[in-house]
Amino acid sequence: MTAATSSTAADLRVGVIGLDTSHAQEFTARLNDPANPSYVPGARVVAAFPVSSADLPNSAERIEGFTTLVRDKYGVRIVKSIPELLENIDAIMILSLDGRVHLEQVKAVLGAKKPVFLDKPVAASLKEAVEIFRLAEQAGTPLFSSSAMRWYPGVVEVANAKVASPSGATSYGPAPIQLFHPDLYFYGIHPTEALFTVLGSGCVSVVCTSGEGASVVTGQWSDGRIGTLYAMHCWPAPYKVSLFGKGQVFEQHTDSGDYTPLVREIVKFFQTRQPPVIAAKTLEIYAFMEGADESKRRHGVPVLLRDVLEDAGCPEKWLLPKVVKTAAPKVTPVNP
Repeated sequence: MTAATSSTAADLRVGVIGLDTSHAQEFTARLNDPANPSYVPGARVVAAFPVSSADLPNSAERIEGFTTLVRDKYGVRIVKSIPELLENIDAIMILSLDGRVHLEQVKAVLGAKKPVFLDKPVAASLKEAVEIFRLAEQAGTPLFSSSAMRWYPGVVEVANAKVASPSGATSYGPAPIQLFHPDLYFYGIHPTEALFTVLGSGCVSVVCTSGEGASVVTGQWSDGRIGTLYAMHCWPAPYKVSLFGKGQVFEQHTDSGDYTPLVREIVKFFQTRQPPVIAAKTLEIYAFMEGADESKRRHGVPVLLRDVLEDAGCPEKWLLPKVVKTAAPKVTPVNP
């Protein structure tokens, strides 16, 4: 309980919803324990509402252990409801493993107008992800979601690399299939977000080729660049991202990374109420992953991300620009 008494008056008080994932332990350790080498000052987890999903073994089988740990080691008060959690806190982390419960959990906290970090996956469908961001904006509640890989040093290094005439990037990583969610929404979000961190926004269409062991998802960016994700349907598996330019390849050199840079961004967001990743960018990433599922269902047919977003009810302001279809150039044969 030492960590529970070592905060300062300036620390923001954070409430957590969901203790069925290792993120509950890892984030709390960085915020509540000044002796931790990865300690992040400025906020502290003071209360948590444990909730799990009985039909997801990774959720149901781990919640008791994580609840005991954050309570006994880090001094977090365990509460019995979300309304009780909202008392005497300044910010919220929704960490529930199951994306299916996120929409209702977000709805339950919006009235408090406290900044919300929503852990991956945002939801169990693109339609619900769109609804979450729409409701948060309507309520005037700052909200953001991101994979920790967006701030991994090696990924940032590739994103900032100077290569001549960049033509695209590849990213690979684990993406084990999780029940009740699109194929890539769980661990696949990590290599996918790494790909988008390097290439930025502007993906127009996606094609997926899927087998038992992996899926290969290829995105076409509006400026002609190509982004390829190799999603391995297993755990564990390595991560890596590479950027291609004219006659050169810049590969990720730093393999390791952890949650610390993400937790720093979360604290900064809680302090400023300014999300480091805007809704449109996050929804584009989830449209890429949902579009991959649609392409898989249609046996490898290219899918436009704008169409996927429109089908999910996405507001126009968050939609990608319309693709202008032009006629193929006339080719004049050259006589030998």
